[in-house]
Amino acid sequence: MSLVAIVGRPNVGKSTLFNRLVGMRQAIVDDTAGVTRDRHYGKCEWCGREFSVVDTGGYTTNSEDVFETAIRRQVQIAIDEADVVLFMVEAATGITDYDAEIAEVVRRTRKPVVLCVNKVDSGDKVFDTYQFYSLGLGEIYSISAANGSGTGDLLDEIVRVLPEDRQEEDPYAGLPRVTIVGKPNVGKSSLTNALLGEERNIVTPVAGTTRDSIETHYNKFGHEFMLVDTAGIRKKGKVHEDLEFYSVMRSIRAIEHSDVCVMMIDATTGMEAQDMNIFNLIIKNRKGCVLVVNKWDLFIKDSNTLNEYTRSLKSRLAPFDDVPVIFTSVVKMQRIQDVLSAVSQVSANYRQKIPTARLNEALLPLIEETPPPAWKGKYVKIKYVTQLPTKFPAFAFFCNLPQYVKEPYKRFLENNLRRNFNLTGCPVQIFIRQK
Repeated sequence: MSLVAIVGRPNVGKSTLFNRLVGMRQAIVDDTAGVTRDRHYGKCEWCGREFSVVDTGGYTTNSEDVFETAIRRQVQIAIDEADVVLFMVEAATGITDYDAEIAEVVRRTRKPVVLCVNKVDSGDKVFDTYQFYSLGLGEIYSISAANGSGTGDLLDEIVRVLPEDRQEEDPYAGLPRVTIVGKPNVGKSSLTNALLGEERNIVTPVAGTTRDSIETHYNKFGHEFMLVDTAGIRKKGKVHEDLEFYSVMRSIRAIEHSDVCVMMIDATTGMEAQDMNIFNLIIKNRKGCVLVVNKWDLFIKDSNTLNEYTRSLKSRLAPFDDVPVIFTSVVKMQRIQDVLSAVSQVSANYRQKIPTARLNEALLPLIEETPPPAWKGKYVKIKYVTQLPTKFPAFAFFCNLPQYVKEPYKRFLENNLRRNFNLTGCPVQIFIRQK
């Protein structure tokens, strides 16, 4: 999926435009209950094309002494990752030194650059936009992110310059894609090396589609899949304030192209805010998940520590807490095989197709015993359930009054699906349809 990065100096309206673009998508699909949307990342759909949007806002430093270095670093990261760069300026202030600085950077890229001038919310302000032609970035798109005017033409241009989705022939196309993700320094590369070992003859290097991600054909111990290491999340020389932004940018690409994500966290720090951002990306993209708690050998333990740690971890992950949790010490090669077993099981769960007859046989008696609550004297009757032909587990329940089936009852249906069928590690989506 193509990636569009919104760049520009602070306070030109990048986040407002981001929310408007992502809002179009959110109006079409249901969000997962209880999952907070990562404010830097979202999806937009326009004229049948779907693409990811990243907002680079909020990452610049307030110190003007180091602003030039900081803005170059942020824009360069966005350019490296994006397929299209959306450069945003503001009509009222004209071309500032910061705008000129960013323009100098984006002019050097070979990626498509779309220049939009924000806060053009009346006809007379159009005259303020012509000065931006001097930046040498081609056509100007005048918009008002606050009220939405001009965004249609802007999106038309973005879709026009988006690269075609490549359908390259892949000899390993049928294999599950397993991606190791996590924030810097949690042991992703160490786990990859531990899994691959020294027997290099049984692995086949494949050219990575995403720069700084390494794909390997893994075929060992009865397990076969494409293993993707995102060791490039952490880059030497990146200062502290860049790390979260850089890891989210890398994780978006890696997660979108995977089937199962092995998410690693550091046992000594626990599940931090940045870990939750990456976990939410996995759930938002409907990917299978195995949670690996690394550096367990460094954690001070007693007889009940593991159970308490697991319980605390799953309370943070709620409502989607049906995730296998493996405690490892990669440097000591402890429980590496458990990670492989969990990945294989989650991959099988993710790809399984449950026969319609089995679904109805297991769920309809439970639904009849505990039907949806009546709404204003009207009774909802669910008559039929089937699995949808999607990559991830999704189920359609057909009933007479779908509009009266509320979120708590959908949660009840999901819990019963998990109780009767092995869906551990897999996000489940439920649709209520008219019979």
